[in-house]
Amino acid sequence: MLCPFCRHGDSRVVDSRSTEDGTAIRRRRQCPECGRRFSTLETASLTVVKRSGATEPFSREKIISGVRKACQGRPVGEDDLALLAQRVEEQIRSTGRAEIDSHDVGLSILGPLRHLDEVAYLRFASVYHAFESLDDFEAAIAGLRVGNQAAVSVGGAGGVPLRTP
Repeated sequence: MLCPFCRHGDSRVVDSRSTEDGTAIRRRRQCPECGRRFSTLETASLTVVKRSGATEPFSREKIISGVRKACQGRPVGEDDLALLAQRVEEQIRSTGRAEIDSHDVGLSILGPLRHLDEVAYLRFASVYHAFESLDDFEAAIAGLRVGNQAAVSVGGAGGVPLRTP
């Protein structure tokens, strides 16, 4: 690591800490030549490969923007959207891949969105899966109902599993 003060080509790590959201590492360094200290911020880049083949950096803001449209008029707040985007990013980063297809990003959104708001999920899924008829909507609604019935039979109201002693 090049010292920003004296341009010496080496430095020593004095302290390393993870950022609050866990997406970066902040390192305090000290130059052995001039003795001055400085900080670096290290992040792992995540690139989205679009259908056209073009690439762009992953953006939580793009996730929030797309989901916000599906949530319009629904009781979903900005904090909910930010948390959803964080979960999507964590899920994608957990794959360990540096590049991910935009299709996989969309799939990563569907799960958390379904749990956040089913109407918003249907709106997003209808665009994402390019629903063409009422049959497509009916199939998606049937899938939601089956999922809800399974959750209720597993544990109780609202799909929250009951704990047994």
